[in-house]
This record gives sequence, C-alpha cells and structure tokens, in this order.
Amino acid sequence: MAPLAGVLVAQPALAAETGDALSLTAEPLAWLALALFVLAYTAVIAEERLRLAKSKPVLLAAGLIWVLVGVLGVRHGATEAVNAAFRHTLLEFSELFLFLLSAMTYINTMDDRGVFAALRTWLVGRGLTLKGLFWATGALAFLLSPVLDNLTTALVLGAVIMATGRGHATFLTLASINVVVAANAGGAFSPFGDITTLMVWQKGVVAFPQFFRLFLPALVNWLVPALLMARAIPSQPAGVEDGREEPRTGALAVVVLFALTIGASVLGHIWLHLPPVAGMLLGLALLKIYAYLLERAELRGDGLQPNEPDELFAAPAVDGRAEARSFDSYRQLERAEWDTLMFFHGVIMAVGGLGFLGYLAGLSAWLYGAWGETTANILLGPVSAVIDNIPVMYAVLGMAPQMSLGQWLLVTLTAGVGGSLLSIGSAAGVALMGQAKGTYTFMGHLRWTWAIALGYAASVAVHLLLNHGLF
Repeated sequence: MAPLAGVLVAQPALAAETGDALSLTAEPLAWLALALFVLAYTAVIAEERLRLAKSKPVLLAAGLIWVLVGVLGVRHGATEAVNAAFRHTLLEFSELFLFLLSAMTYINTMDDRGVFAALRTWLVGRGLTLKGLFWATGALAFLLSPVLDNLTTALVLGAVIMATGRGHATFLTLASINVVVAANAGGAFSPFGDITTLMVWQKGVVAFPQFFRLFLPALVNWLVPALLMARAIPSQPAGVEDGREEPRTGALAVVVLFALTIGASVLGHIWLHLPPVAGMLLGLALLKIYAYLLERAELRGDGLQPNEPDELFAAPAVDGRAEARSFDSYRQLERAEWDTLMFFHGVIMAVGGLGFLGYLAGLSAWLYGAWGETTANILLGPVSAVIDNIPVMYAVLGMAPQMSLGQWLLVTLTAGVGGSLLSIGSAAGVALMGQAKGTYTFMGHLRWTWAIALGYAASVAVHLLLNHGLF
C-alpha cells in the first residue's frame, strides 16, 4: 500500500494529461476525499452486519467528495472545469441508469407475466437426477445470463435448485456455486450480461461483436469448476415441487418485445452510432404501449369499462373484486432494484470526483506502469471479488490506459468472472445467499474457491492463446 500512496502523491501532474482534471492529490482536502471513499466502501462490505443499504454510504461519500472538489476548484480558480467534470460524470451515469431501468422493467414485466415461473415448472418437471439438474441449471445460467443479466439468472435458477434439492445439503451448496459461476461467466461475453461489460460497451473501447471472442474463455471458466464439483454430487432422483405454473397472457409478446429492444439497442449503436440507451428507451416505450393495450383487454375481460379515469382503475376493489387493475406497467418500473441503481450512482460519482483530483492517473501509472498490462489486468479479477467489479471497472475506464483490444477484453473477462472466487464477489452470489439462507453460505463457497480459481486461470490462458493476435 505504501508504494501506491507514494505514486498517488508524487505524480499529480499525470492527472492533468486530459486537460480537464486538477492536479491536487497532495492537497489535504484531496486526502480527505479519498478517506471518505474508503470509509464508505468499508460500510458497503459490512452491509449485512450493519444492516445498512449499500447505496446510502456511497451516496453520502459521493456528495461530500464533490463538495471538497468544489472547494478546491474555487480555491484554484477552476470552477468551470469542476462544473464540466461533474456534468460529464453525471451524463455517464444517466446513460447507464436509463439503460438498466429499461432492462429491469422488462425483466419485472416478464416475471409478472409468469415467464420465469413457467421456466421453473418446466425444469422441475423434467424428472432429472440431482447431477442432471446440476448440469441443466448451470448450462441455463450460462446461456440466459448474457441476456437477462447474471443477477436475475441466479435468482431464477436458484429457485429451481431450492425447490428440487431439499434435504440434499451437498447438492444445494454445489448447485448454487455452479449457478453463480455460470451466470458470471455467461455475463462476461455480452454487454447485457453484467454492468461491467455494459460500461465497457458504452465507453466504446470494445465493439458489440468483439465481446463474443470471450465466449470460449468464459465457457472454460464455468466448465472447469463444474466438472470438479459434479464428482461430489450423487446421481439420485431430484425432488418434485407440487403445483404447476403457466405463463400469463402477454408473456410471449413481452419476451419478443425484449428481444426486439436488444436488437434496436445493438443495431442503433452499430449503424446509427447512437448510444445503446437510445434503443433501450425506444423499447421501453413499446413496452408501455403494449402494457396499455394489455391492460385495456384485461379490464374488458373483467367487465370493467376501459374508458374510466385512471383513478378508478387503481381502486382497491370494484364489485367485490380484489384488484381492479390487472396489469400496471408502472408497478414493474417501481419494482426496479433502486438500492442497486443508487449504489451505481454513488460509486460512479465518487470515483469520478477522485479521478478529477488526479487519483486515477496516479493509480494507472502505478498499476500498469509497475506491473505491466497483462499482470495488472489478471490481478484485477481477484480484487473485484473483494471490492466489487463495478468500481474496479469504472476506475479502469477512468484511467483510460492505452491498451490493445486484447487487453481490454482481458480486463473485461477478469472483472466479470473474478467475482466468482467469493460468494460476496458478485451481485449473483450476494443475491443467492439471501435467497438460500443457511444452505448457500460464504464458507460453503470458500471451500470450493480452489476449483473456481483453476477455472479462472484456465479462462485467462485460453483467452491469451486464442486471441493472442489482438495483443
């Protein structure tokens, strides 16, 4: 830590390379800003113990950091530069926020329409053995995560594991680990699979088709630990969950609209050079229109008049009915992960403020100068398992090191799959620990970290071998 601190203080001039940052890493107020971020992130790591939502400390730190930046800006006559930097950072978050909000609304709508419940029913009804279910849920996690994102995928398939593995503690632990690893690996080769890949795509350092060069490395990252863990799972029949759930009206249409929205986002970025969020917002508008038509149809089916004022639609009961409004698209918007979204806001704004003060330039000089690009990018994977890959990737993008496409793909891979090394290292792992309390635990995951680490090393080796021409 001492060499790093020395670089951050001794090389403040690096912060001014882009012409829009102050060179003030040696200022006491800049030290205070860094200390605030460290304290906030310590609170995030201790979220479960403190019972404090992770967004709250980072939002507070972000606000205070920019107050300190503003004070330094006034003191050094750089208020216009501070204002421009704040607006630039806020714009970066706004694009990410609106993209994620659109995607979350689609996913919540699919959940409301019973898409995921039907998937669980289909899987449970296959009559698979425990070992077969282990491979089926892992494969689906790897294939669904590039579209649904790793968090949603882990929760959906975690429900299947919990429903069919009761009484089989070893299976529950290993299948949960398998789903987390597969979801993180699948999310690493798609801009839609993880926040880090989305940030890399939006930044423009990796084009959409180029992400698929990580498919085989990501596949290896999942398969190596899966093969090792599968040996410990018996081949006995899995349990069967009572009941059967069918998709509700409009489920298929929502899935099709989501696919079209993804296509619009990708093609709009490639052909029209629009930011990816433009296509997502268009798709969100289409979902809202379809939701309006679906709501009208369902109200007519209940014998209600579709031209009544909205206030009547929201009434708690009509003629004894428990719910007059059978579907409301804005409720799906309300169900978005607001704590997660605000956490991203706090992290991006806080790191943006530290970058403006010159810390990211100093960190880049130390990390990539002293260690070299390949070693640094490989080490960032285990770091992301402890710190979280969102601030790690945003910091790398803020450093803007001059790297080849192969190196950008390497850090995208390592930041995406490095979180699998610990159960707290990714959103998928944290969410599944909450869903499977007492069965999937930190220590249970830690016992198999050696196998996951072998998969991590193998995936890096495959990338360096297959994509050596990109370095």
